[in-house]
Amino acid sequence: MNFIKRNYGWMIVAVLALLPLFIIFGMFNIDFSNGLSISLIEGAGSEGRSTLEMLYHISGEFAVRWMTAVLTCTPFFILFGVNNLFVRQAMGIATAVWSILHFIIFVWGEGLLETFTQANYIAGFIAVLILLPLLFTSNRKSMKRLKAKWKKLQSLAYVAIILSLLHVALLDKSWLIYAVIVGLGFIIRITPIKESIMAYRLQIKKI
Repeated sequence: MNFIKRNYGWMIVAVLALLPLFIIFGMFNIDFSNGLSISLIEGAGSEGRSTLEMLYHISGEFAVRWMTAVLTCTPFFILFGVNNLFVRQAMGIATAVWSILHFIIFVWGEGLLETFTQANYIAGFIAVLILLPLLFTSNRKSMKRLKAKWKKLQSLAYVAIILSLLHVALLDKSWLIYAVIVGLGFIIRITPIKESIMAYRLQIKKI
């Protein structure tokens, strides 16, 4: 029970990150009758998309959503004074896992060489490369080992989100809501604005 009380935040993040995988698994047909055979179920897509296009959409959308959520943690702390490092780490892991899954699905469907044929694909590929070291260092041991360097390494998430938004922006305009959220987050981080918000919050607490 104490374990749940201490870790319920990242456990909720883990559950939310895993649930959409059931949708993805439902689009595959796994056959063990003659060895292992994995194929897509035709017509499993929606909104006029093929099954493969739907896999791209779901995996990419959740990757950007989790990345946006990670970058709203600091503004959320500034606004409300609530912060949990391990919840943020769990969100970062979810971001990396969904981004890598999105890349694997793309390579499986289109081939690795296709990654380098368009600017938006290259931007997404670089974002995945940046997220890999962040994934492997999103744990307490790495924090202790790297110390001050850990924060510098994790700050590369800003580069990854910009590349990810560029990747999506070149595909369609659904990126706009994420760009607005991230943009507002950066505005809140500006020192005078940040200090004003935190001072006001502390003043409200005293009343």
